Amino acid sequence: MTLVSWLPLAAVCTLGAISPGPSLALVISNTVGGGTSRGVATAVGHGVGVGLYALITAMGLGLLISNTPWLFSTIQYAGAAFLLFTAYKLLRSAVATTDQQQEQHQPRFSGFGGGFLVAFLNPKLAIFFLALFSQFVTAELTLADQLLMMLTAGGIDAIWFALVALGIGRTGLLALLKRNSVWVDRISGLIFISLASAVILQPALSS
Repeated sequence: MTLVSWLPLAAVCTLGAISPGPSLALVISNTVGGGTSRGVATAVGHGVGVGLYALITAMGLGLLISNTPWLFSTIQYAGAAFLLFTAYKLLRSAVATTDQQQEQHQPRFSGFGGGFLVAFLNPKLAIFFLALFSQFVTAELTLADQLLMMLTAGGIDAIWFALVALGIGRTGLLALLKRNSVWVDRISGLIFISLASAVILQPALSS
């Protein structure tokens, strides 16, 4: 892959990473609840999940996921269940009244694992990468090209969310968010519930 063909790929991956969604809410929530290290770990986990989807798509398996309705739906509903569970943990932690209680009620799926699951349980990434990689994936695509696609998508994603975590953690914004951590948890939880509800209700709304 030449530099000329790689730059558009990197640009679209960047736009996809910075678009708001549950990943951003999770990174912010984990940074506020567990500090910069947990926020960065979440970013790295999410980047690994995105990179894995990119590699699967580049190898042609993404087409299998997108063309197999039951597999797509299974992953999609698993993702919705994970978002609802995370929302439950966040809203539960929001009612804690002491620092010790807040620590006990931190989201179970936090840090690296939480970031990875938010990405991996999002089958729409397969559709995104199929559309994005359609101009790059050919019969002549080498393993090195496939790995480059994976590293580009996953690396840009991890770097962006790590910058978000560091930007919060290394400025006065973290202290402000910590003072209002209950509202951070509540808002994040409501975002997860709304996104999960959209997935669950989509078949009924589209019929």
